[in-house]
Amino acid sequence: MKRPFDRLLLAVAFGCFALTACSAQQSSTAAKSSTTAAAPGEATVRKAVAKIAPDAKIESLRAAPIAGMTEVSAAGQTVYFTNDGKYLFAGSIIEVATKHDLTEATRAEKRKEMLKNVTAAQMIVFAPEHPKYTVTVFTDVDCAFCRKLHSQIADYNKAGIAVDYLFFPRAGIGSESYDKAVSVWCAANRQQALTDAKKGLPISKASCANPITVDYELGRRFGFEGTPAIYTADGTSIGGYLSPADMRAKLDALAAAKPST
Repeated sequence: MKRPFDRLLLAVAFGCFALTACSAQQSSTAAKSSTTAAAPGEATVRKAVAKIAPDAKIESLRAAPIAGMTEVSAAGQTVYFTNDGKYLFAGSIIEVATKHDLTEATRAEKRKEMLKNVTAAQMIVFAPEHPKYTVTVFTDVDCAFCRKLHSQIADYNKAGIAVDYLFFPRAGIGSESYDKAVSVWCAANRQQALTDAKKGLPISKASCANPITVDYELGRRFGFEGTPAIYTADGTSIGGYLSPADMRAKLDALAAAKPST
């Protein structure tokens, strides 16, 4: 699955940005439009956004880390406009001295806000009694690395990691993987049904009210390229599959790097 902003085809890509924004407006997780900081070219940039993507709902608009540019976020995605509204840049801004991805920090803020709207009733949870960390994992029933991760779920729990699963059938809504996700959700024992499905075992087809489409749309707003896609509670991406030991080490490192309050 490609990101909403294809760096080689920016005009087409920003059209995807508009489509994603439209989906976001229909979702209960859509954030209210806001301006988080003054931007020198705000009025001009808003006009540029409206011109290239008239249905996009701006969530935040502020001065970019680079002089002469404005950072625009909508539907969980972030792009940059020159203050005169003439040019659009879709990609990450990296601070050379620190090698820090400044755009990813903005994306993490947006993901954190979106995750706050996800309730336990929307997840399938595998957790130890007293978890040290909790991660949200967008999963596809049929993806190989999703299956590998789940085959070690007991080891993640032993490492103090709780896993909150959301579904992201990569083939899309109405696909075979989507139907399997629905059947898992509608099973009497969701944990067992998910485990069986991950093993490739047949599961009884079932239908009921379910959050699979909502999960899928949320995943699209996150903009990841493959599953499993794993995030901490503060919206930080820790990538795809990691072994239980490597995930615990990664989470420990992130916790250690956080500034003390």
